[in-house]
Amino acid sequence: MSPPPSYAHSSCNMAEFNVNKGIGRSPEFKGLKSQYLFIFAGGLLALFVIFVVMYMADIDQWVCIGFGVVSASVLVWVTFRMNSKYGEWGLMKLHALRSHPRYIISRRKFLRLFSPTIKNRKA
Repeated sequence: MSPPPSYAHSSCNMAEFNVNKGIGRSPEFKGLKSQYLFIFAGGLLALFVIFVVMYMADIDQWVCIGFGVVSASVLVWVTFRMNSKYGEWGLMKLHALRSHPRYIISRRKFLRLFSPTIKNRKA
């Protein structure tokens, strides 16, 4: 009886994709970095679910296919555009900038701002 064939050095022509480039670095796949990978994968999953719901709702198959192709193309274009425009951390910085208030509003009455309070009084 001969030993089983070694698949580690087989001549299969399967593509190998490196997702992580090293320790401490964010994942990168085909140029997409970190959060854009999740946006891309989540968007494709959502489009697939919408496609299945449309198909099960008995909408014409060519309409479903057209919607799927067009929306997937737009998703790919938008994701790669955001990746090149904002970079690895730029999208999170943009979100932080938008969630930061432009100026602080005090809810106290105007005259009370200048009157002494218990904390400011000297004993």
